[in-house]
Amino acid sequence: MARRRRGLPVSGVLLLDKPQGMSSNQVLQRVRRLFQAQKAGHTGTLDPMATGLLPICFGEATKFSSHLLEADKVYRTRARLGEVTDSGDAEGEVVERLPVPPFGEAELRDVLVRFRGEIEQVPPMYSALKHQGRPLYELARQGKTIERAVRRVKVYDTRLLSHDDASFEFEVSCSKGTYIRTLAEDIGRELGCGAHITALRRLKTGPFEADGMHTLETLEALPNQAAREALLLPMDVLVAHLPVITVEDKQACRLLHGQPVCAETNGLTPDSLARLYRDEAFLGLATVKAVGEIAPRRLLDTSAATGGA
Repeated sequence: MARRRRGLPVSGVLLLDKPQGMSSNQVLQRVRRLFQAQKAGHTGTLDPMATGLLPICFGEATKFSSHLLEADKVYRTRARLGEVTDSGDAEGEVVERLPVPPFGEAELRDVLVRFRGEIEQVPPMYSALKHQGRPLYELARQGKTIERAVRRVKVYDTRLLSHDDASFEFEVSCSKGTYIRTLAEDIGRELGCGAHITALRRLKTGPFEADGMHTLETLEALPNQAAREALLLPMDVLVAHLPVITVEDKQACRLLHGQPVCAETNGLTPDSLARLYRDEAFLGLATVKAVGEIAPRRLLDTSAATGGA
């Protein structure tokens, strides 16, 4: 007999403003308990030092969270010049100190421009990437260094916000998998003095922006469960970039039982992925098998599928 999952069947997406000093998993567990949710997951780790946008998916929404992991991101960060740390951020030990050469704003902007476009990065040892099943940061804390493969990432924009003789603040728009610590280190190296980040805040991930975030303090101050759940976004916001296919009741019933059906595919090509709706109720995702035919790809539980979009 299947063991009943403890908690409430909460489903939806919360845009959390992650506080500094907590890991993404620590924050996730705290929010999950606060919502008394059976199931929850986040959509992209932020370091303990980092703050800002951390979308949290509850219940059925976790089925579609992978679409947000692939999304582009925007960060604001501050970097200190003249010091290189073993972790690339202010939480590490300083391993090298170098004099900061005099430079003006125009020179700094010119260096930032050089890091736009497709660039190569070596992931830092202090990262969640795994080697033989162990996160690299665990090995780094033991003083071990593992050779890491170079990654190609895209930096769409690097915008200088402010600077002084010892530091600079800039905003980065980039693809998934971009390490801002590594970017700051490489910029410092290009300036001839090294650098590490002292602050990092995520402002955007995919379609979500910082102005929709809620803090832990706000959530904890709410009077009841209904008030907390009222802050959740519908789960289909995670796949809002996909085209829509609408089906009738009989088609929906067959799809929810794993069967392909004939349906209007709206000019989509075979293997295309689409959002699936019955009236205005979100059912999940379907794959176009051929013109006029679709098959279920990732659907909600039947009981949840009757809810609104």
